[in-house]
Amino acid sequence: MKKNILLFSLTVGLILSACKKNELGGKSTISGKVAHHSKAIAYARVFIKFNATEFPGKDTALYDAKVSADINGDYSVSTYKGKYYLYSFGFDHAIDPPYYVVGGVPVNVRNNEKVKADIAVTED
Repeated sequence: MKKNILLFSLTVGLILSACKKNELGGKSTISGKVAHHSKAIAYARVFIKFNATEFPGKDTALYDAKVSADINGDYSVSTYKGKYYLYSFGFDHAIDPPYYVVGGVPVNVRNNEKVKADIAVTED
């Protein structure tokens, strides 16, 4: 009887650990462009909150991961299925003086899905 309970517990534990969700590193992809009035924001930071559909706030210490956009404002991150909130900030150097710009977007990802999620940012 004890062996059956132990075997059942191990099996359930393995099944649950195999179903990853709301993490980075999976076969799904979230990618997009960070832009202010259609102008790319080079090297913007993109913060990722797992299991979130609403803005968690400006405190970036509350986010679970971060990536940087490239010179063209493009970013990409591999994920598992789940719900994510992306919050981005950067500087629009086309305006004198450069404006600090922020914005965010909720994203829902399914297994092996490529999601395009552009992040529109505005003056803070």
